[in-house]
Amino acid sequence: MPRRARLDAEGTLHHVIIRGIEKRPIFADELDRERLIARMGQLALETRTKIYAWSLMTNHGHILLRSGPSGLPPYMRRLLTGYAQSYNRRHQRRGYLFQNRYKSIVCDEEVYF
Repeated sequence: MPRRARLDAEGTLHHVIIRGIEKRPIFADELDRERLIARMGQLALETRTKIYAWSLMTNHGHILLRSGPSGLPPYMRRLLTGYAQSYNRRHQRRGYLFQNRYKSIVCDEEVYF
């Protein structure tokens, strides 16, 4: 059964959840965490995505954001693919870092804020 298309339009508020494959860590140390945060910010500027909050735990993370003109998928693809490639190079590993695709929940603004 094919995946359903994501609900997205410019300006949509999303609660995004990313998870390490097999519940494994997505950060080996503080430098990895800082690299993901820096990448998140740089891409937000480039894509005009607004980031309101994030929480990064050892094996998963949450991001509250408003999609930019290009929508959520291009932002998340660049964020997660670029980070996974960087992580794999740095830690001399291969394969997937993230479990499946990210989960995104379209939020009711008043409730979430």
